[in-house]
Amino acid sequence: MKKFNIRKVLDGLTAASSSSSSATAQPGTPRENDVVQETLQSEHFQLCKTVRHGFPYQPSSMAFDPVQKILAIGTQTGALRLFGRAGVECYCQHESGAAVIQLQFLINEGALVSALADDSIHLWNLRQKIPAILHSLKFNRERITYCHLPFQSKWLYIGTERGNIHIVNVESFTLSGYVIMWNKAIELSTKTHPGPVVHISDNPMDEGKLLIGFECGVVVLWDLKSKKADYRYNYDEAIHSVAWHHEGKQFVCSHSDGTLTTWNVRAPAKPAQIITPHGKQPKDGKKPEPCKPILKVEYKTTRAGDPFMVLCGGLSYDTVGRRACLTVMHGKSTAVLEMDYPIVDFLTLCETPYPNDFQEPYAVVVLLEKDLVVIDLGQIGYPIFENPYPLTIHESPVTCCEYFADCPAELIPALYSVGSRQKRQGYSKKEWPISGGNWGQGTQSYPEIIITGHADGSIKFWDASALMLQVLYKIKTAKVFERTRGKEDKPSTDIVEEDPFAIQTLCWCPESRMLCVAGVSAHVIVYRFSKQEVTTEVVQLLEVRMQCEFSDVDSPDPGGEQTPTLPTSGASSSPQESEPHAQSSTGSNSSNGPRDNIPCLQVRSSPLKQSPGYQVELVIQLVWVSGEPPQQITSLAINSSYGLVVFGNSNGLAVVDYLQKTLLLNMGTLELYSPSEPYQRQPRSPRKARQPSGDIPNVTSCMSRLSSLYTESVKKLRSPHFTLCDSNDGSNPPEDRCKSPTSVKSKSRHFSKTVANDLAKISRKISTSSEQKPDLEDRFQRWWSVTFRTRSGYMNEGKAAARGSQNGVISRTKSAPNAYAKDNSFTRSRSSSVTSIDRESREAISSFHFCESLPRKTDSLVTPCLMVGTTQGSVIMVALSLPPGGDQRMQQPVGISSCGTLVRLKGGILTMALLDSTGTLLPPSYEPWYDPNASDEEKEKIRRRRPGSPPSSQEGQDSQFAVLCSEKQAKVVAMPSQTRVYKHNITETSFVLRADVVQMAGANCIACFCANGHIMTLSLPSLRPLLDVNYLPLTDMRIARTFCFSNLGQALYLTSPTEIQRITYSQETCDNLQEMLSELFTPVETPEAPNRGFFKGLFGGGAQSLDREDLFGETAAGKASRSLAQHIPGPGSMEGMKGAASGVVGDLARARIALDERGQKLGELEERTAAMMASAESFSKHAHDMMLKYKDKKWYQL
Repeated sequence: MKKFNIRKVLDGLTAASSSSSSATAQPGTPRENDVVQETLQSEHFQLCKTVRHGFPYQPSSMAFDPVQKILAIGTQTGALRLFGRAGVECYCQHESGAAVIQLQFLINEGALVSALADDSIHLWNLRQKIPAILHSLKFNRERITYCHLPFQSKWLYIGTERGNIHIVNVESFTLSGYVIMWNKAIELSTKTHPGPVVHISDNPMDEGKLLIGFECGVVVLWDLKSKKADYRYNYDEAIHSVAWHHEGKQFVCSHSDGTLTTWNVRAPAKPAQIITPHGKQPKDGKKPEPCKPILKVEYKTTRAGDPFMVLCGGLSYDTVGRRACLTVMHGKSTAVLEMDYPIVDFLTLCETPYPNDFQEPYAVVVLLEKDLVVIDLGQIGYPIFENPYPLTIHESPVTCCEYFADCPAELIPALYSVGSRQKRQGYSKKEWPISGGNWGQGTQSYPEIIITGHADGSIKFWDASALMLQVLYKIKTAKVFERTRGKEDKPSTDIVEEDPFAIQTLCWCPESRMLCVAGVSAHVIVYRFSKQEVTTEVVQLLEVRMQCEFSDVDSPDPGGEQTPTLPTSGASSSPQESEPHAQSSTGSNSSNGPRDNIPCLQVRSSPLKQSPGYQVELVIQLVWVSGEPPQQITSLAINSSYGLVVFGNSNGLAVVDYLQKTLLLNMGTLELYSPSEPYQRQPRSPRKARQPSGDIPNVTSCMSRLSSLYTESVKKLRSPHFTLCDSNDGSNPPEDRCKSPTSVKSKSRHFSKTVANDLAKISRKISTSSEQKPDLEDRFQRWWSVTFRTRSGYMNEGKAAARGSQNGVISRTKSAPNAYAKDNSFTRSRSSSVTSIDRESREAISSFHFCESLPRKTDSLVTPCLMVGTTQGSVIMVALSLPPGGDQRMQQPVGISSCGTLVRLKGGILTMALLDSTGTLLPPSYEPWYDPNASDEEKEKIRRRRPGSPPSSQEGQDSQFAVLCSEKQAKVVAMPSQTRVYKHNITETSFVLRADVVQMAGANCIACFCANGHIMTLSLPSLRPLLDVNYLPLTDMRIARTFCFSNLGQALYLTSPTEIQRITYSQETCDNLQEMLSELFTPVETPEAPNRGFFKGLFGGGAQSLDREDLFGETAAGKASRSLAQHIPGPGSMEGMKGAASGVVGDLARARIALDERGQKLGELEERTAAMMASAESFSKHAHDMMLKYKDKKWYQL
C-alpha cells in the first residue's frame, strides 16, 4: 500500500486555511464515470443566506409604522429585524456593526431611518424584498443622541450630545444650514451646559413650534420661523422623555426621581401637576419619597373616555428584586404589569398616524431583553396577544439542533394536533395587530422540521416549511425524573451543577416517529409517538455500568511495530444473580465508601400521566462505578426495524433492545478490535524507533485540538471535558489494563436465569473472524458480564450490583458543570480529552450507522449491521442477528458479533452511509409508524418490516459502497471486498466540524462544514469537490455545536443564543429566493387627515401647517459645513447602482445616469442663474430706494 508522510499534530494547532486534495482512486479500480454515472455538477451549488428566525439578540430600539403595520427592531450588534404578519419577517445588517440607538419610519413611504451609536444615520429602502441602504450620513464632530421625523415631512431633526439640533433632508440626505444652537435655546443667564438633547417633537397643532428637552431638566419651545425660544420650562430633576397631549396645549415629562410633571404650554413658571405614580404619599404634605427613574412616558387620548398614560420605571427603591414593570394609568385606575425581563422600549399603537387627532390607543408593544409582548388595551385586565412569531427558541438555551427536510407529509399535521393541546389559555381574542406585508410566492412545498434540544431538558419540534418557522410540539424530558426542590436537596450524584436534564444529542426516525435523546447526566430516553393518553404506573428503567480502565496505555505509535496483543478484562466471568438487599438505596453512597451503581438522576416512582404525543418507552441510565461518575454520551442511534438503540462514550458502546428492555452488549472500544488488527492500541515502548508509516494516520482526534484552540474561552464555559490521570504502577500485567465490567439492573420486568444464560451465549458470538484463536471466546466472555435484577417496587426493594475487578488504575473523569448554558459552549466534540496528544489514551465512540450490508469479505447476502466510528478514525463493522418477527422477536435474543475494522481514516469519524452499485443512497431500514396504544389488530395491519435494501451479491462482485467521512478526509470503500475505491483529503490545516450525506437534485453528496469556515460538498461516490466557499469562520462554539445540513440543499446554525440562521447551498433555491421571500411593503392609502371643523377653521383653532422648505432649504438657510457630516451613498442608491454597474448594460446605465446628472446640473445652474438675477434686481431696487431717500437732503441732515 502506498505510504504517505504524516505530520504529527501539536496541541493548539490553529485552523488557518482549508486545503483540499483531489480525490484519488485506488490503483486498479475504475474511475467514477466507469462505475456510477454522476449527475451533480458545480452548477447545482451556490451558497447564500435565506432567512433568520428567532428573537433579535440584544435589542436596543424599536419603531412601528401605523399605516403599513410593520414593526422594526434594532440591536446592539447593528442588526435590523422587521416583522409583519405571521410568517413575514426580514433581517438586514449594518456593516459597521454599531448599536442601533433609534429607528424612525417614513410612515407609509416604505422607508426607514436608523441612527447608530457610531454617529451615522442610514436610510433603508423597504420597497424591495431584501432591504438596502439608499443613503448614509456620518457625523464627524458631534454625537447623535435623539432623532425626530414628523409625519409626512422630509426634514429629520437630529439632536446631539452638545445640545445642538441639526436638520437633514431625508430625500437627498444632505444637511440644512439651519441649526438650533444650545446657547440660543437656553436662557443667557444660565451658566451651565444643559446637557445632551433627550427629546425633540413638534407641537401637534403647530408645526412651527419645536419642543426640545435637555437632560438637565430644561425644556424649550422653539419657534422655527423667528428662530428664538418662545417658552422655557425648568425643573430640578433630569428629564428622560416628553409626551404631548394631542391638542398641543399640554405636555408631560418623566424625570429621574420617578415623578411626572404636566406643563401648560403658556404657563412655563411651574408645572400644572406633579405626580409620583409609585411613590408613598406622606400625610404631612411633604414631598413623596424619590423613586427609580421613569425612563419613558406616552400620553394617548380617546374620544369616549379618559386618556391613557403608559410608562416604564418609577418603582419605589424599596422594591428590591422586583421584576421590571409597565404601568398603565387610565382615569383613576393604575395597572402595574410585571414583565419577565427588563424593558428595553415600548410603543403605544394607535388608530391614527396624525398627532393632532384623538389617538385611540388599542395596544402596547413592549420590547424586553429576551421577549416581545403585545398588550391589549381594549379588554379588561389587559391580556396579551398570542405571539405568532417563533421568538421562544431561547426560552431555555439551545444545546443541540437537527434539521430534517422532505419529511413524510403526515408528520407536521400529527405533531400540530398533539401540540395544539399544549397552548396556553387567556390570550386576547383579537387578531395580532402587527399585520403588514405579504407572504412569498415560492414553489418550495416539501415539509421541513427542525428539532431543538434545550438546557432544561425540553425538546421542541418546529415546522420550517416555506422559509417560515412555527412551533409544533414540545416534550419535557425532566418529567421522567424526580425534581430537587432546592440546593440543599440536590443529590451528590449529579455530574453537573446546573441543568442536569440538558439534552446532549438526539436521534429521530421520521418514518417510524421513534425518538431517542441523550442527556448530560449520562441518561438515554426512548420515546414512542401515540395519539392516545396513557398513565404509566412505573417507568421502565435499565441501568448500565460502563467502565474501561487503562494503565499507561498510549496512542499507537505511527512508526512503531504493531504487536497484536489484546488486553483482557478483569471482570467477572459469568453473569450473576444476587438477592436484593432490604435497604431502599440503589447502591453504595455512604460517606465511608465511594459511590457505586448509582445513577445521576432518580427516576420518578409515582405514576406518570402521558398526554398524546411522545411517550416514554424506556429510560437507560449509566451508573457511577467505584466512585467515578459515568462518562457523558457522545453518540447515539436508534433503529425501529431492529428495535435497537445504541449509544457510546469514551468508555465504549452499549446496545439495548428497547422491545425486550434488555442490554445486549456493553463493551470497551478496544474490545471491538480483532487481536490481529494493526489499529488496536497497546503500550508504547520508548526503545522502538519512530518511523513515519503510510496509511496509519495520526490517531489524535482533531476535535480534541479544537478544545486546545479555545482553551481560554472554554475555561469560562460549562462544558464537559475528560481528563485522564497517568498510572504510576507499571507492574500491572496486560490483562488488567483494559477492563469493562458491566452490570445491568432492569426494573418492573422479570427476567429468568434462562434469559441471562442466553445472553451469555450471545457473548460467544462476539468474534472477529474465523481465523482467531480458539480461546478468544473465553477471553471475550471475561471482558463483559451481564447481571439482571428483578424487583417489583421502585422504593421498597433494593438492588445489588456486581462489581468488577478493580486491580487496575481507574481513569479519572472530571466533568465541568454544564455544556450548554453559555452561548459559545461546545458539546459536539468527538474528543474526550483536552490534555496533550501524548497523554490521550481513550478512544471514544463518535458515530453510529445502522444498515443492511455485507460486513465480511466472504459474505454474499446482506444482513443487518451496525457501523461504529471512533474518534481515532476507525470504522468497525458489527453484524446483527435478528430473530423472526412477531412473538419470537419478543422472546429470542438478538445476536451480535464484531467483524473487525473496515477501514481507518485520519481524524474522528463524523458520518457514515451506504450506497448501492448505482450510487443510490441506501437509508437504514425502518418500521412504519403504528400507535403503540392501539388495538392489536390495527398494529398487525401496519407493522411490516421494510424489505431488505439490496438483492444478494454475486460472487466476486461488489454491490455496495460504504461512504465514510472523518474530520480530515473522506473515503469510499467497496463492499464486501473492503477495497478503497476513492479517497479525498478534505483539509490538512483545519478539521471538519459537521458532515452529512445529503440528497440534492436527485443525487447524493457529502456536505462538510470546517472549523476555518469553509463549506464544501463532494460528489458521490467519486468524491469530486463541487463547492468550496469560505462562509463563516468558527468564532463561536455555539455555531459548531448547532450547525447541521439537511437534504435538498438546506442547512442551519444558531447564529446567536436566540436566533437560527438558515442557509442554502442549492443553486435552484438561490435562483428562486426572491419569489420565496415575503414582501414588507404593500400599497396602502394613507388615512384622511382629521377634519378641522367649521369653527376651528373660522377662528384659526386648527392645526397650523408650516412650509419647512422655505425655512430649511438651501435658498433660505444656506449650506451646512462640509466638515460636520459626510454623505455616503448606499448600495441601493443611484450612486451605489452606478458603481455596481458593469458591461454593456452598465455602460448604458452609466450613460443614462450621466444624462440625468447633466440634466440635474443644468437645472441647478438655471436655478442659480435665476437666483442671481433675482438678487441683482433686489440690489438694484435697494440702491434706487437709497438714492431717492437721500437725494434732496443736506449733509447735516444725514
